[in-house]
Amino acid sequence: MADKTAAEQSRHIHISSKRKLFTLNLGEVWRYRDLIWLFTKRSFTVTYKQTVLGPAWIFINPLLTSLVFSVIFGDIAGLGPEGVPQLLFYMCSNGLWSYFSSCVTGNATTFTANAAVFGKVYFPRLTTPISNMLSAIIRFGIQMLLTACLFVYYLANGAVTPHWWAWALLPIVVLHLGLLGMGVGIIVSSLTTKYRDLAVLISFCVQLWMYATPIVYPMAQIEGGALKTAIALNPVTAPVELFRYAFLGQGTVAVEGLVLSVVLTLLCVIFGIMIFNRVEKTFMDTV
Repeated sequence: MADKTAAEQSRHIHISSKRKLFTLNLGEVWRYRDLIWLFTKRSFTVTYKQTVLGPAWIFINPLLTSLVFSVIFGDIAGLGPEGVPQLLFYMCSNGLWSYFSSCVTGNATTFTANAAVFGKVYFPRLTTPISNMLSAIIRFGIQMLLTACLFVYYLANGAVTPHWWAWALLPIVVLHLGLLGMGVGIIVSSLTTKYRDLAVLISFCVQLWMYATPIVYPMAQIEGGALKTAIALNPVTAPVELFRYAFLGQGTVAVEGLVLSVVLTLLCVIFGIMIFNRVEKTFMDTV
């Protein structure tokens, strides 16, 4: 009888709206890992449902975008990279930006897009942003398969000389960009429960953010001055430059830029979780 009572108490879960601002509850999130995987699978199903080509769009979109960028920014505007094949440069850059922007825009509507589910059943709300980030990582990995094929072709022809020693940092860079995108996304999502027009504004801001990041142009193309300083302060600039430095052997790595990016990422994640925990208590009254 005592063992049965102990077992019942171990299964007892207490749900309360009283929690500190910065509460991760990682143990509880881990117990719901199956739900995270289901949300991740759902995002793929919804995205490519009732499409003719299906998941093939994961390859087609970055390829077409890279071809357009190669012609407009590389050939016409003359902003292409030096010493690196343009198509490979833009495939790598577009893959990184598509991954980061997916983390931002996918999490920017966490509360409004999942209000029907959140209002019916309890589960750790952080499972949704985490699943969005995992979905973006998987999509990025699939996109990089095509980039890897181009990379092998140009490598065999001696057109690219990567810094192999820095490849160990690539997973860290990917995780870094994912956390930054998730942090920004959940901050916006928490604000959109009261200010719906932010959901429309975020798409426009993400587009502007891309042009403030060395995606369609290498950092070396920007001359010194206030413009280059502003771009260097962009928290996405340093991770993108580090990724291309390792993968393509192009660009430079600014240590101070990386440190600033890491600090801003931690601040975004911490502040994002704080405001997320605060809003999730009452968002059903305002959404």
